[in-house]
Amino acid sequence: MRVGSENVTGQALSMPTVSVIIPHYNDLVGLDKCLNALQRQTYPSELVEVVVADNASPQGLESVERVAAGRAKVISVEERGAGPARNGAVAHATGEVLAFTDSDCVPEPQWLVEGVRGLDTYDFVGGSVTVLVEDEEHVTPPEAFERVFAFDFKTYIQVKGFTGSGNLFCAKPLFESVGGFRVGVSEDYEWSKRAQSHGHRLGYAPNAVVGHPARRTWAELTRKWKRLNVETYGLSEGQPLRRVKWLFRTLLLPASAVVHTPKVLFSPRLKTLSQRIDGLCVLYAIRFWRLQDALKLLLRGGAAA
Repeated sequence: MRVGSENVTGQALSMPTVSVIIPHYNDLVGLDKCLNALQRQTYPSELVEVVVADNASPQGLESVERVAAGRAKVISVEERGAGPARNGAVAHATGEVLAFTDSDCVPEPQWLVEGVRGLDTYDFVGGSVTVLVEDEEHVTPPEAFERVFAFDFKTYIQVKGFTGSGNLFCAKPLFESVGGFRVGVSEDYEWSKRAQSHGHRLGYAPNAVVGHPARRTWAELTRKWKRLNVETYGLSEGQPLRRVKWLFRTLLLPASAVVHTPKVLFSPRLKTLSQRIDGLCVLYAIRFWRLQDALKLLLRGGAAA
């Protein structure tokens, strides 16, 4: 698949059709912003469809359809979870390429062009994510922390070997051959590893950029990490060695805060001394919180609290 390329005769090669896959739950404002951003894509609009899979939002499907206002095909997926919602949307997708994002993400105009271009080199790709804050003049401590540590897709892809499902591109036949996202585990990590076990190559497309809002409050931050603890614990189910590695990494969390202190102090993403102090406070607090939450999870045998 090539975007804006030419063959040896100088004729433009055809661009693939793209289905943008968006799971949605109870975030109509975010969904509207996401759809607005997709309207500004530089990829030919006639080659793009958007499929929103609503996951039984309390406002009801009609409210979601009103927000979509013809900008997307809206379907309903009753099984709870972003993974099942994405799988349901893929089942209704007609594009040759699947472009996954989330309803609270804001894709930049070149997102689709750059993501599809990445498939010239790799079998599936992830892009980069910028962390958005609500008010640049009044950054909250959790926002300061997330500006430094959240959504480091370059490290995820090039070091850890997975891409987040909020910025993922692959051909639809590849997705169908690998199978859908699973429930109860870190779904994007598990899917990426499964795709690679099928021989598919993962690559980084740094110019395929989406923005994602930072968590603004401590409650939002701990809710995120409680979910991630459960999902990463679930990946080690039935695998004693992986469970031991999970426990070892958990016990190192407080020490990792010390190691990462310079990252906060010298981050170009933080503009003031106050922001750096706030980021450091949250760094130490969340690492100790993650440790105690993970140990509680281990004692419960993985059952949600």
